[in-house]
Amino acid sequence: MTNTIQHLNDSNFNDTIKGSAKPVLVDFWAEWCGPCRAIAPLLEELADEFTGELSVAKVNVDENPDLAAATGIRGIPALVIYRDGKAAAQHTGTAGLGQLRSFISGAL
Repeated sequence: MTNTIQHLNDSNFNDTIKGSAKPVLVDFWAEWCGPCRAIAPLLEELADEFTGELSVAKVNVDENPDLAAATGIRGIPALVIYRDGKAAAQHTGTAGLGQLRSFISGAL
């Protein structure tokens, strides 16, 4: 089973985060960000690995600067796990597959 990564923006972010029955991992990223591009395939792998436990979404901070500011994102890549509509855990910066897996497991 494949866990599809959603692309969120100003108009669908709150409904998606608050309306999800399971935690949502949001990757705040930008196209020019090398570390963001480096972790993208790892997040795809983890989205499949955690299917059923976690939804995965992405927010392009260049296209949604107000959303990035409203959520307190100051550096990218920033990974935030939302539970019941609220930020439950956050990781900023690059990480390897094992570190990302531990971050997600620890927040679930």
